[in-house]
Amino acid sequence: MSAWIRMISDEDADENLRATLDLARTPHGTVDNVMRVHSLRPNTMKGHVVLYRACLHDDANSVPMWFQEVISSYVSTLNACPYSYANHWANARHLIGDDTRADTVEAALKAHRPQDAFDGAHLAALTYTGKLTRSPGAMAKTDVSALRDAGWEDGEILEINQIVGYFNYANRLLNGLGVTTEGDVVGYYAED
Repeated sequence: MSAWIRMISDEDADENLRATLDLARTPHGTVDNVMRVHSLRPNTMKGHVVLYRACLHDDANSVPMWFQEVISSYVSTLNACPYSYANHWANARHLIGDDTRADTVEAALKAHRPQDAFDGAHLAALTYTGKLTRSPGAMAKTDVSALRDAGWEDGEILEINQIVGYFNYANRLLNGLGVTTEGDVVGYYAED
């Protein structure tokens, strides 16, 4: 079972759901369980697809893709979300392109010690990520100022914020409904 609630297969989908499933298809032509779990309410699937792609796959984003995936992975490890971590760490590892560096980064993320692998602007972003994930009510203007002082521009700060917010949403969706990667192609860059 890949979730604690019923999910509708492509074969059993009505016309509206089929169109939404087509919108949610990955480059592999599949619909990942993170999207299929919405199949009983296609409108939430539509919203989720649009938000996900805007946060991580928009051509206007300027935070490097490898680092977007590191942020995604850090939020997911802080939230103990194995589904998102499996997918987005696979992407980060692929994009980092250096197994030794990736091993160091992964160990730091899993230990919740990004300072063991990062400094400067990247560490500032991961510090913000950690605080926003763990203590959202404690956020202050100084948290954004620290990002700006580290060299992030306001548009990039918004991107970082949206990635953190998106993964906190997705992790709660996945963990709360028991969604697994069973049947999924793990990682955006996975080979067919």
